[in-house]
Amino acid sequence: MARAYIGIGANLGDAVRQVREAIDALDRLPHTRLAAASSLYRTAPVGYLDQPDFINAVAAVDTELDPYALLAALHEVEQRFGRERPFKDAPRTLDLDVLLYDDRISADPVLTLPHPRMHERAFVLAPLTEIAGDCVIPGRGPASEWLARCTGQAIARL
Repeated sequence: MARAYIGIGANLGDAVRQVREAIDALDRLPHTRLAAASSLYRTAPVGYLDQPDFINAVAAVDTELDPYALLAALHEVEQRFGRERPFKDAPRTLDLDVLLYDDRISADPVLTLPHPRMHERAFVLAPLTEIAGDCVIPGRGPASEWLARCTGQAIARL
């Protein structure tokens, strides 16, 4: 079994409901069980800023799926929630990202591990450190230290 951390976000429709239902969907993935889920957080969008705030969370899963099979399963869940990708950083009904997969480091164009910008984003680091306070981002260091550097990023625990 591998431990993976999944970033969850939504800002279209009933985002709170969608994030909660996505967490439940993670527990129903094949050969995977939900180990922990953070509180929900309201955050300002990054990138394309003319859109609603996001609801974000992080879930820990224990899985027998390899990283690519896990990513494919997450994309299937996104599609069930009506995810469309019209342009980079577009508003979305659901976004699921593999943040960490054990301590793997990979620069593969299909799946970069750890997630390439997670160490710069409070909307990832706050929920991650809530459920895994001693989490270390491979190649970067303690997630809690990176969170302390994310000053000025608006985030509110719901």
